[in-house]
Amino acid sequence: MPAFATAAALLGQELTVPEVAQSLVLTRVSGRASPMPEREQLATFASTGTTLAIHLAVHRLPWIVETLLPHYGANCPTALVMRASWPDQRVLVGTLETIVEQHERAPMERTVMILVGPALDAKDFAESALYSPEYHRRFRGADGR
Repeated sequence: MPAFATAAALLGQELTVPEVAQSLVLTRVSGRASPMPEREQLATFASTGTTLAIHLAVHRLPWIVETLLPHYGANCPTALVMRASWPDQRVLVGTLETIVEQHERAPMERTVMILVGPALDAKDFAESALYSPEYHRRFRGADGR
């Protein structure tokens, strides 16, 4: 299972939620190995307000938070998930406002998935009609057949 999906499962949280965030961006940030293309900058993805899954970038956490704050706001749910599904897995859950300080108190290195977006704390939301038996589709009528 991919790291972002394993992290979401560990959190027990959806990454896409109807009327909140219907997309998920898997990305990283520029580093020594290679820069990000200009059209794939973190602020560009953040401007959509959707869920972000940022791979291998915890070493840039303060910069990431600074970049995301204008787009998501200080109270935006944020999670750091290190080595999800491994015996030594660790999770920090907070907001863009609190996550840097939390990380400073309990640092994580390298294999950390950073998840950011309003879908991460959505509780009372309308389920997608896509899988509802009442939803009429081309190959399935409203009776579910």
